[in-house]
Amino acid sequence: MSVTSIASLSTAMVTAQTDQAIGIAVLKKSIDAESSGVMELLSTVTPPASNSAPAVNLPANLGQHINTTA
Repeated sequence: MSVTSIASLSTAMVTAQTDQAIGIAVLKKSIDAESSGVMELLSTVTPPASNSAPAVNLPANLGQHINTTA
């Protein structure tokens, strides 16, 4: 292996490592932005009252089975 090929391989490895570090940093910022957006959305949701009655009195058998055929 010649000196120039070793230098070229070293440069390529450093470039790949830098590109990977940049990609990870961008991904972390993206995840943080999504997380803050989700937390903002969740803060606007009000929890249901624990003793509230259902909005409509439906028969007890409704919602017990899922029809998977179309």
